[in-house]
Order: sequence, then C-alpha cells, then structure tokens
Amino acid sequence: MLISFNSMPENARVWVYQVNRNLAKAESVYIQQVLEEQIGNWAAHGAGLSGAVKVFFNRFVIIALDEQQNVASGCSIDASTRWLKELGSEMSLDFFDRSIIFWHNDELNCIELPQVKNFIENGIITPETIIFNNLVTNLQEVKAKWQIKATESWMKRFFKLETH
Repeated sequence: MLISFNSMPENARVWVYQVNRNLAKAESVYIQQVLEEQIGNWAAHGAGLSGAVKVFFNRFVIIALDEQQNVASGCSIDASTRWLKELGSEMSLDFFDRSIIFWHNDELNCIELPQVKNFIENGIITPETIIFNNLVTNLQEVKAKWQIKATESWMKRFFKLETH
C-alpha cells in the first residue's frame, strides 16, 4: 500500500539509491510515478507492504517501508531492487552508483572514490563539507545522518584535526 513519504514513521526502514547523474525534473517525476505504482502493489508473501518513495535533489531515490505493518522478505526486497534495475535499463540510468556526492557552492558534486584524497588536499572537500551517507537504515537516520560533515564520515582519516 502506498502512503505519503511524510506520513512514514521515524523507524521506517529505508533504502537509498543514488543515480549516476542529475535527473531532469521530468525524469524525477516519471521515476516517482513508476515507483509509486510499484509500491502500491508491493507485498511480502502475499501480505501487502506499506511503503513510500521520494526523489531527492534529482539525484537520489529513497524507498521507505513501515515494517510495523508487515516486514519485508528477501523476495520483496529483491522486487524493489528489480524496479530500479528495470527503470535504469529503460532510462539509461544507474541507480546503484557508488560515487561520492557532496555539496560544494550550493550544488551537488560527484567524484569517484579514488579522487577523494586529492579533493581534500586541494581544499575542495573540507572538514565542514556536507557529504551523503547512503548507509542510513531508517527515516530517523535520513533526517539526522544522511547529510553529514566530512569529518563525521569515513573521510575523517584524511583530515589532520586539532585536538584540545
């Protein structure tokens, strides 16, 4: 059963999918519509699942599941992954991109993992730079830990921080 993303409980389980390029507004709308239809019919072993989807920043898709109603099964999780693979194939997109997304000059920027150290050494990524942590597991973490300072992430080892 599809429910509003904003109505999902804080402990709703989430999956964050990162697209390999910025989406046009029309693409975001289309992805939202297709996934809403899929979520409306989502089930685990015949039991309907209460889920939601939202496209963020024309770059991320977050699917949320209220597991207080019914818990996702391996098959239902596989189904949601298949939706993104099919959409990706149809639209020539990769929803499983693993590059690093960060804010710089009020814009989303993307770099490959091997470039991180160079971007830090050149001051493009600073300790205060906001990066996206797509390993969040529920909506509460999306709100508190999805966009974090570089020093709150695995990148902290690249910064020589002063201790008092």
